[in-house]
Amino acid sequence: MSNNNNNNQNIDSKDFMIGALVGGMLGAAAALLLAPKAGKELRSDLNEQAVYLKDKSNEFSHLAREKSSNIVRTVSEQSNQVATKVKDLTSNLRKDIDKWRAKEEENASELYGEITDDIQDEKTLDYDPANEQELVEQKY
Repeated sequence: MSNNNNNNQNIDSKDFMIGALVGGMLGAAAALLLAPKAGKELRSDLNEQAVYLKDKSNEFSHLAREKSSNIVRTVSEQSNQVATKVKDLTSNLRKDIDKWRAKEEENASELYGEITDDIQDEKTLDYDPANEQELVEQKY
């Protein structure tokens, strides 16, 4: 909300400056044209006013370029910061996923080892059909 307010204030200030400049130029031109002066004097005054307006327009142009370059620099810095944060977060996420996968593979390997040991133990027992019913009843 504050950023929007600042943006509107900048636009209002810019509009005011443009309006003041245009109004000043029109007022000066009207004063020169309506004042009773000799031709040479009038041309001299018009020339002076033209030089003054050229200087003011150069000044406003320079100010606009400076502000726009500051905005570009700020946006560039902020986008670089965001990109760096995103890269760091994705890197950390990848590391966490790799750790989780390694742990799960280790757990699966241990479980596989236990199961194969149990199977080997079952194979080594002598098969006895009478004993089989007793083992089933114990397990279930």
